[in-house]
Parts: sequence; C-alpha cells; structure tokens
Amino acid sequence: MKIWLSTVAIVLALVAGVVFRPDRALQVASGLTAQMLCSAAFVSGVHPEVTFSETIRPMTGPAAALVHYEVDEGAKSIRASVLGAFSSTAAYHQGYGCRLEYPDSIAVPPPLPEAVLPAEPPLVETDNADLRAALDRAFAEEAGQPLRNVKAVLIMKDGRIVAERYAAGYGPETPLLSYSVAKSVTNALIGILVRQGKLNVDAPAPITAWHGANDPRSAITLDNLLRMASGLDMQEDGSGFDAASQMVYAQNDMARFAQGGQLGAKPGTAWSYTSTNTVILSSVIRDAVGGGQQGFVRFARDALFAPIGMQRVTMEFDGVGTQEGSASILAPARDWARFGQLFLNDGVAPNGTRVLPEGWVTYSKRSTLGSIYGAGFWTNDGGSEIAAALIQQGMPPDSFFASGNLGQRIYIVPSERLVMVRFGVTHRPPTFDIAGDMRLMRTAITALK
Repeated sequence: MKIWLSTVAIVLALVAGVVFRPDRALQVASGLTAQMLCSAAFVSGVHPEVTFSETIRPMTGPAAALVHYEVDEGAKSIRASVLGAFSSTAAYHQGYGCRLEYPDSIAVPPPLPEAVLPAEPPLVETDNADLRAALDRAFAEEAGQPLRNVKAVLIMKDGRIVAERYAAGYGPETPLLSYSVAKSVTNALIGILVRQGKLNVDAPAPITAWHGANDPRSAITLDNLLRMASGLDMQEDGSGFDAASQMVYAQNDMARFAQGGQLGAKPGTAWSYTSTNTVILSSVIRDAVGGGQQGFVRFARDALFAPIGMQRVTMEFDGVGTQEGSASILAPARDWARFGQLFLNDGVAPNGTRVLPEGWVTYSKRSTLGSIYGAGFWTNDGGSEIAAALIQQGMPPDSFFASGNLGQRIYIVPSERLVMVRFGVTHRPPTFDIAGDMRLMRTAITALK
C-alpha cells in the first residue's frame, strides 16, 4: 500500500508539474528581479540591495530566500537566478534603459544624440502650514501597517509647482519607474498618431496575425485595446503563472506573445484589465512610426516629450525592439507632472501647440462598460462603486488618473486646475494606500483655493 501511495503521489506531482508549470513562475521571479534591479541601479541610481529589500522581497514573499543576484558594474547588468537555475540577465543600454537579454535578442541601435540638460531648479517648498503637515502625513509610516515607502509627492496648481517632497536619496532629477502609468503614455502616443491621421481607434487593429480567414480577432479595434475590452483571454493577476507576467518577464518578443492570445469574449463586450493589450498597442505604434527602436524613441521625444517639457525620460524595450508600453518608462516626478498637465490642458502644450486631438482627453476619461477605467486612464466618469467611493473620500467627480502597481499615480483634477503626483513602493494591495492620497488631495484643494 505504501508503495502504491508513493507511486500515486509521484504521478500527481508530475501531472501538477505539467499542468501548473511551476518553472514558469520561477523564471518570472528571476526575470522580475533582474529587470527591476537593473532599472533601479543603472537608470534611477538606487542601490540594488535597497530595491531588492523594498520591492523584490515583498513581491516574492518567502521565495525571496531562493533568489540570488549578481551585479556586473562594468557591463551594467544584473544576473538573477532562483534555486541556482532559472536564470535571467538584464543589461543597461544607453538611451534605452534596461532589457532582459535572450539568445535571439536583436542588437540595440545607437542612442539618439542627447542635449546637455540644465540642472532642475531647487526644491519647491510650500509655506502653507496645512499643506506641509499633509505632506508629513503622506510620508509618515503607520504602526502595524505595511510601509508606505513614498518616494516623491508633487502638487501642481495652474501649471505651477506649489509643493514637492522626496524621500532620502531621491530628488527632482531622480527617474521613477512608471509601472502601469506607462499605459497612459501609450494612450498619448496613440492619440498623436490619430491626430496625424495615421491611426483610427475605431478601425480594426492593424495586426497581421489576426487578419487570416475567419479569425474572430480581426474585429478587435484600437479602442477595444485601449479600454481593456479586447476580449483576449490573457489574464493578469501577478501570480507569475498569468499571461501578463509571462509576457513581461519571460518573453523576448512580448507583442508576438500577446497577439497569440485567443478570444474569451466578444470584443467590446467585457472589461478585463491586462497589460497584454497595451503591449499590442506598443507594437502598433512601432509599426506606424517606423525606424525600429530608435524611431520609436525619436517619435515619442519629438511629438510628445519635447513639446511638454519632459526632458529626462527613459523608455525601455523588449528583445526585439518593442517598447514595453504597459509598465517600463522612467521619469522624474516633475516630468510626470508635466505629462499630467498636458491632459489637464485638454491636450495642449504650454506654448499653445496642440499635441493630442481635440476631444482626446474626454475620450480617454470616458468610462468603459461602467467600469472605473476609461481608455488608458482610471476615471470617475461612470457608475463604478469604486469611483463613488473615491468621490466620497474627497476626489472631485471630474478627476481621472494614471495609476501603476505599488502606488504610482498622476491625479488630474480639471475643476481645481490641479495635478498631483505620488510615486512610491507601497505594498498595500489592492489600492496601495489610495486613501492616504485622498487625504492629501482634500488638504491640497482646500489650502490652494
């Protein structure tokens, strides 16, 4: 009987291994570690051990004890492994940030020429006592609660910075990882191509793999992808087994992997948040502007970043030159505020140049199927219970915001002419201390009336 039970146990373990593929999650863990540490160390200038402690260890839990990493300062690379195997290497490339390296990764093109940038002006301190106290609370840790680890808070009123604060080791020039705030940048790049007449959000997405005979995915539009209503069955839950995690941390060609998803619902009928939609949009942008990785950076710089004054942006790419538009853009808090100001100003740059099409901001904040999500932004413009709760906590009803994992947010409040940026490493899912942000917003609105 004991032998029989042992045999059954072995068979069940083998079946579980085939079905659940734990090796996939372990590969994701090593890819996550290598990529995160590389971006932090060689783009943001944050020590790898600090990032491992603040980001990787809480994200991987007990498995963190099985993760090992090595830093090669000369090559500007990070090699990570789990259990001595499942290794991943991420390397820094000037002008393009970090990427995970695979045997079939393409050569990285030369970076575009970069102008010598002047130093950012000094820190803007507020003389409003209530606002200073609110900033104190925003950075303060709470006994018995997971750490907030707030790294940067900036408040802009009428296009002018009125208050900002940074954690030790951070400042006005420190690039901050976007996480899913990048999805809102992808929205803007799509919008620019719409204004230029190169894309139509209501037309079928120009994905060659979907346009075969009788392929139901040919009905998916760019609007469906922007609104997370493509119907593609490519889940995102952060488990390491999900399609989105596999795409970002275990695939050389992210867009090809994402495009391989099959329909789980008719396009436009169901809302399901997944980064795979946004990476597909990145491939659409890449193909529309041409020039590969270098062409993508040139387009983003000339058409979006330069007109609005974003001068210190790093965009990261996969191994075949597709921008990881769902999560991998780094920029300082002031640049993120400038991006928010573009949407506050209805898509018009500070010099009066129209960057986004007329009506694009209204389109972007319009709720999708009654959810709290619009087209690349989270929004109060709908019947969502979450939106109602945010309004009850003090967020004006006309607000919308870019949001990323661990509490990266750009709040845009048109009625108050207010932009509020908050970036950190806050392990408090699912809202990542959005209640704390609402306390700060309430005070800021009152103090700046």
